Amino acid sequence: MARGLSLSKLASAGGLPALEEFVELLVRTAVVEDMGEGDITTDSVVDGRARGEAAIVARERLVLAGLFVAERVFRTVDDRLRVRRLADEGSWVRRGATVAVVKGPLASILKAERTALNFLQRLCAVATLTRRFVDRTARRGVRITDTRKTTPCMRVLERYAVRAGGGENHRFGLFDAVLIKDNHLAAVKVPKGGSAVAEAVRLARERHPDMSIEVETATLAQVREAVAAGADVIMLDNMSEAKMKRAVEIVDGRALVEISGGVTLENVARLARLGADFISVGALTHSAPAADLSLKIVK
Repeated sequence: MARGLSLSKLASAGGLPALEEFVELLVRTAVVEDMGEGDITTDSVVDGRARGEAAIVARERLVLAGLFVAERVFRTVDDRLRVRRLADEGSWVRRGATVAVVKGPLASILKAERTALNFLQRLCAVATLTRRFVDRTARRGVRITDTRKTTPCMRVLERYAVRAGGGENHRFGLFDAVLIKDNHLAAVKVPKGGSAVAEAVRLARERHPDMSIEVETATLAQVREAVAAGADVIMLDNMSEAKMKRAVEIVDGRALVEISGGVTLENVARLARLGADFISVGALTHSAPAADLSLKIVK
């Protein structure tokens, strides 16, 4: 499903520009954070001339994502290191499978080990959880998307992992789509006799006529107002399932419908039957448990 994912494809899907440079900066920062002025343990006990080979092993069944980032870490620590990938991004990997082999100076492998695994464990976690949500809703045709509830400075990579897991990306940030939330509605100046929803949509459309405009709604009255105002997407936020079903009927295809709030693996299949176009899940990036991978010197 997700083979062939790349940074360039992520860029075309709405990520930041110059992604390769961004990942390079992120990796270099992470390496400096971990190593500081040097790995005093490795430099003390490992012969700097020794060369060898290490295997990166999945210790649980997972969806692979981020090997290219781990490879960048190894090459950043020492450009003599070579990484051979043994599994495809976006594919299920069985427990015990070797996903990559690293060759070169042993001291450099050890210095890069933790940072490379940190990236890999995080991205595989996001991809694996995303795939579980996607698999539970696949027959209904509803799309699973991420949110902005991401790790600071990791959004580019976490969004990549969501796509590796078969999900889709919501807006990247505050700059690439309009999303009018409850606090915006509370803050907007409403003309006498008017509606906060209608006024917010009008102002946003006037300022950004070519952008998608989404409105977060909590009541059926707000759903009706958002439809009447010409919103492109209507978010049903933390509504009961009965209200969401009625809301979809009210919208009647005049806008896209997003379900959001309180979505879990236990209820997502039921929610997918309500007729929405997509379901956004903050847990994909804020609650995915770290995937279990390890690095072992084998030669």
